[in-house]
Amino acid sequence: MAAASPAPSAQQARAVELRRLLTRAAHAYYVLDAPELEDSVYDQLYRELLDLEAADPSLITPDSPTQRVGGSPAEGFTSVEHRIGLLSLDNAFSLEELEAWYGRLLKVLDRQGEPGAPGPALEMVGELKIDGNALALSYENGLLVRAATRGDGERGEEITANVRTITSVPLRLQLANPPAWVEVRGEALIPDATFAAINQERLAKGEAPFANPRNACAGTLRQLDPRVVASRRLDFFAYTLHLPPDWQPEPAGADPDRPQSQWQALQWLQAAGFRVNPNAERLADLAAVEAFFRRWDSARKALAYATDGVVVKLNDLRLQDSAGFTQKAPRWAIALKYAAEEAPSKLLRLSCQVGRTGVVTPVAEFEPVPLAGTSVSRATLHNADRLKELDLCAGDTIVVRKAGEIIPEVVRVLPELRPPGAQRLELPSHCPECGSTLVREEGEAATRCVNSSCPAILRGALRHWVSKGALDVDGLGSKLIEQLVDRGLVGSIADLYGLDAALLASLERLGQKSAENLVAALAASRAQPWHRQLYGLGIHHVGEVNAKALAKGFPSAAELAAAALETPDQITALFGIGGEIAQSLAQWFATEANQQLLGQLQQRGLALAAGPQERQTGQQGQSAHLAGRTFVLTGTLPSLSRSAAQALIEAAGGKVSGSVSKKTSFVVAGEEAGSKLAKAGALGVAVVDEAGLLGLLQTNPDATPGGLAP
Repeated sequence: MAAASPAPSAQQARAVELRRLLTRAAHAYYVLDAPELEDSVYDQLYRELLDLEAADPSLITPDSPTQRVGGSPAEGFTSVEHRIGLLSLDNAFSLEELEAWYGRLLKVLDRQGEPGAPGPALEMVGELKIDGNALALSYENGLLVRAATRGDGERGEEITANVRTITSVPLRLQLANPPAWVEVRGEALIPDATFAAINQERLAKGEAPFANPRNACAGTLRQLDPRVVASRRLDFFAYTLHLPPDWQPEPAGADPDRPQSQWQALQWLQAAGFRVNPNAERLADLAAVEAFFRRWDSARKALAYATDGVVVKLNDLRLQDSAGFTQKAPRWAIALKYAAEEAPSKLLRLSCQVGRTGVVTPVAEFEPVPLAGTSVSRATLHNADRLKELDLCAGDTIVVRKAGEIIPEVVRVLPELRPPGAQRLELPSHCPECGSTLVREEGEAATRCVNSSCPAILRGALRHWVSKGALDVDGLGSKLIEQLVDRGLVGSIADLYGLDAALLASLERLGQKSAENLVAALAASRAQPWHRQLYGLGIHHVGEVNAKALAKGFPSAAELAAAALETPDQITALFGIGGEIAQSLAQWFATEANQQLLGQLQQRGLALAAGPQERQTGQQGQSAHLAGRTFVLTGTLPSLSRSAAQALIEAAGGKVSGSVSKKTSFVVAGEEAGSKLAKAGALGVAVVDEAGLLGLLQTNPDATPGGLAP
């Protein structure tokens, strides 16, 4: 038998070398802005690799530079769950709001200092807030395996094929021994020059231009054809790193050390091959943060991409963990937004909207003006107080801006341009939808229609019930809801489940097949989990996050109603649920019309309760032996992070508070415990260490705990 030819081995070695050279050159060009190869040389090497892979497809690897051009169009996108959630950031729109956030951070970290004295300095990292689209990148053993959009923070759309076309996203981490998994968060963007070129191409083809780079980027990422994405030349800045809890570089020194701070995390990302925004800075204190913001508020105009503020993060990762999270955002970071763009316009009319809770919102309608890349012609005036404050008259010239560059608002009126004899504008005394007298409760800013049969309230309630976060009924849009209400076919959300296909098919723009599909979708919605049903009821202050927490703690409407009306302390014992929510629940369940609605829904086949699987899931690992006990955490525990300790306490039915009072059951003290420990001693509150806490989690809380004596 003839000896095997060494040619394949040689081809394989050459392919490996070409991938190394091309990846290094691309990283130098796109990430470091320091080209190493002439374009003609790069093109020659790239064509050589293409030829090798074409001759032997087995040489193609997922991290090959040839795989960035995009594959075949996809049929759609799959929803995927993030390994680690993508929470949004809280916003600050002034330096005063920034200082208030810093004060809250000092309080939660127990670093307030003496009354009247300035708080201690905490080192921060300032980063530019890129006006793009957040991405979650997942790497396994150094290879990019998945990229997803933010979505709702828990789940997003998988767009891996599209993200592979972004040249500043490494397909393989530049590490000798990468961790088993790495999660990277960052912002995809379209630079201004690229955006202008894209719009020129679209205009030349007779297509409508994109409104702004952010919208263009979002639309590009959701293209089904990766080749279109590749042609749009997106960029990417990485800013957040997640590593396995126990990972350390092996052998030591082969790769960057495990980061202990946000600044080190950015350096780690850069070493691994990511493009990190070069304008980030370490900031020694709050004064440095404010100076950083002021500088970039003007310097941003010279950047090649859009930025709408700066992001401020606590540098120390251990302190980040101690600060923890609210249900929606980290406590240790905030986005400080630049002042919004403003433009004058002439007021045309004052209209009013009636929401699903009956709140009447005045709306200014004015001549269209361009703001933040879009044309704006309407802006909320919030309530009667704001209307009075503006002193708005018919025909006024107003100044409009986009708050946070998203929501249009009227900033002020220019009285010097007011027409003679202009009439002052006020909220109407009667509901514009049903004619009922409007009511404004003492101490409330909102003016409401209290007629539960008001068509506007009903339409809003129906839209909310069938929305994505609630019952998610496909095919029941606003136009159809209007028909159902206007014709008197639906008088409550329960009536939706009495509709039949024949009746629906008689409505405008709804054929027999669509009607049958809608009836089927309504029937299927009966099986939606209890927390979705609870959210769908539209109870004031009960959003999606709170609905999940409430549904977990009270697995049926009957149990939640009993707690709301009889034992509200059980509700406020849930993490993130305060007195305002408990009061709102009590008012809702005490209303006879709402009780009737619950009965009607149950008659229509909705359980308004967790199913067996939901109850089992909620009960797994969940003991309630710490129910009614309130804990305060202070200092650094030896092995438990503050968030982990909080999770264990809450899983056992306890509540974690940020301040010590006579109602506190236990203070859990670690190293460098601050004033909370002293206050516990003064009030006679029991103090335990980590060992004592673990004992409490496993035993009767009335037993004598281990740890520190009060």
